[in-house]
Amino acid sequence: MKGELSFPIILLVALILLTQSIFLFWHARKHNHNYWLWGIVGLIQAPMPTLFYLIFARKVLKKKPQEKN
Repeated sequence: MKGELSFPIILLVALILLTQSIFLFWHARKHNHNYWLWGIVGLIQAPMPTLFYLIFARKVLKKKPQEKN
């Protein structure tokens, strides 16, 4: 039938979402962020929760302070 997803595709998507959720949970817990929230949000969609976590919670793109000479 058209429109149905095959079992391997569903399994792959579930594995990606579960892996992302576990990574976000562990990383957020290690850095004292709201780890339950990040773990649950990681189960919803990929890869946006990981990108949001890295940008907003970890502030990957923050500016380095200027050194005074």
